[in-house]
Amino acid sequence: MKDRNFFADYINVFLAQNSKVNLISKNDEKFLWEKHIFDSLSIENFFEKYGQDFKTMLDIGTGGGFPAVPVAITYPEIEVYALDSIKKKINAIETIKSELDIKNLHTICDRAENIKEKFDIITSRAVAPLKVIAGYAAPLLKRDGYFIAYKSRKSDEEINDAAEILKNLHLKITDIMEYDLPLEENFTRNLIILKKR
Repeated sequence: MKDRNFFADYINVFLAQNSKVNLISKNDEKFLWEKHIFDSLSIENFFEKYGQDFKTMLDIGTGGGFPAVPVAITYPEIEVYALDSIKKKINAIETIKSELDIKNLHTICDRAENIKEKFDIITSRAVAPLKVIAGYAAPLLKRDGYFIAYKSRKSDEEINDAAEILKNLHLKITDIMEYDLPLEENFTRNLIILKKR
């Protein structure tokens, strides 16, 4: 995983935008690396196991650009699409893209149900329960594509609630990857990996 120094310019540009748009809470600014960038980059666990032969990624409900922007910076070979329906957030990400010249980052201001393209990977972080967000992701995934849901450690209940819906959507959970954020208190998270059949 790239270290914090690699993202120094991004952190500065992000904080400048956050002072205007409130992409994350002011209290979280001092944990920008630990709670947001490091968390976004946990997708490295997925790439290590499943390879990096993926061309396109869509991030549904990207908000402040997580995980879309850190992933685009770290994996320039993947065309990353950051989707959100809130224009001011998309404008902020456009500014970050422009200032850092992130050529493989693209923004879409729309709702997921209006998107027609299909993608190799879809991500979603802190957007909605699994049974809800899976319904938006499944139609936009290519066959054999992967949906990666960033979740807290308490994801068992969400998985149980979503079981029937996932079956109907032809999504199969192939992995639950656990990792810890670099914080003093115990902060365990999960990547739920689902494959489109």
